[in-house]
Amino acid sequence: MSTKPPECYATDPQAKSLRVEISPGRSLLLPLDQFAFAEFASDGKEHLLHLSFASHDIEVRGLTLRRIETAMQELELSFLSALPGKYYSLVPDGQPRIREIVVKAIEALGSERDESQK
Repeated sequence: MSTKPPECYATDPQAKSLRVEISPGRSLLLPLDQFAFAEFASDGKEHLLHLSFASHDIEVRGLTLRRIETAMQELELSFLSALPGKYYSLVPDGQPRIREIVVKAIEALGSERDESQK
């Protein structure tokens, strides 16, 4: 049995792409050189981190997402995955907890297509 706490993100200074686990068995690789911008918002209870790439928009909801924003700012973010609620108690205080990830493909003329599975 592993004593390592579950992680919902990873960093790699050599990363060339971000792997987003949309659901178990389904992931999306986005080239970091196509990253456009990030936007962070907090309502006091939960955080929202919006990551925009040339081809997709990613919305990440959870707690303590500033660390993930910083990793993206340094272009070192290499992995994102939602963490099932039953594992929240195993994550130390101050560490990110991703509740939900929504991925939307950007189509021609600015329309979006939801690629997330809920």
